Amino acid sequence: MKTILNVIWLILCGVWMFLGYVLAGALLCITIIGIPFGIAAFRIGVYALWPFGYTAVERRDAGTGSFVGNVLWVILAGWWLALGHIVTGVLLCVTIIGIPFGIANFKLIPLSLMPLGKEIVPTDRPFAAR
Repeated sequence: MKTILNVIWLILCGVWMFLGYVLAGALLCITIIGIPFGIAAFRIGVYALWPFGYTAVERRDAGTGSFVGNVLWVILAGWWLALGHIVTGVLLCVTIIGIPFGIANFKLIPLSLMPLGKEIVPTDRPFAAR
């Protein structure tokens, strides 16, 4: 079932959201200071490409650096990516078939705003990061 949901997701919005994350990651990697943010964008981009069967969990070892990084992330790229999830989610919720995928887009908004200090793990091992 996860594969079917991922294929439908890929067709409806996964490719476009993935390309948005790759563009943000490439722009952030241009500078040396932005490389950690670019890596985070690529990591979440892969998750946005194939989200069903995975979940994001808090990392216990994340500290103040993650918080400061998340503040910078929101300013640099996070709000653009969150806006993309909002627009895509609203457009998907217009159709009955797209409602579950729109809700999935809305669930990705917190991760797109604050990705540092989180790890993406399979849903059958949600405590692997702890």
